[in-house]
Amino acid sequence: MDWGARAGGLLYDGESVEEQVSLDGSGVVVTSHRVLVFTPEREGPNFRQVDRPNVDGVDRRTSGESRFLEHGLKAFVAGIALVVAGQLVSLDSLASGVSLDSGGAATAPGLGGMLGLLQTMLSLMARLDDLMLLFGGLALAFAAVALGVYAWSRERLLVVEVAGDDDVELPPPADDGAIDRLRAALLPGDAPPEAGQATPPMDDPLA
Repeated sequence: MDWGARAGGLLYDGESVEEQVSLDGSGVVVTSHRVLVFTPEREGPNFRQVDRPNVDGVDRRTSGESRFLEHGLKAFVAGIALVVAGQLVSLDSLASGVSLDSGGAATAPGLGGMLGLLQTMLSLMARLDDLMLLFGGLALAFAAVALGVYAWSRERLLVVEVAGDDDVELPPPADDGAIDRLRAALLPGDAPPEAGQATPPMDDPLA
């Protein structure tokens, strides 16, 4: 059943349809009391209703997997820092100028093992710049993948902003005319009075 055909059966007594917009399989119906949103082709509920006083507005928005953007930016910053540090920091000359080899001379018991450990640490320091370049390159590669996933996940949306609750996301309209119509229908004070209530004339001295 088409979403537009369902709207009439969901109206309360005294409620009337003021605006109706189709959005690529989804739709929005603005009534005198509520905003009815039909999203059968999107994740989550197929139908949602919002009382008009809780609607803050209607706008365009671009959405995406923000966690990939966050991880990608962090990895990019870390990768740049490591690559720059690897280019600027060079410990080869420092480490190559220090030798802890006893050259066959007698050493105190246990001191030989300690000297060997220190020599290993110096060798690792000599390769520190290469390691920073390696891990920096890996971080940049991860950043490229994460940012690519984020870019792929981005989509333009029409968003009904709801006070105190999650906003309602819909497919974007083909033109801005649909947004203008929804905004015009949802302007503050445009809702007609409830059934059984009469609006006094503006020039009535008792109004």
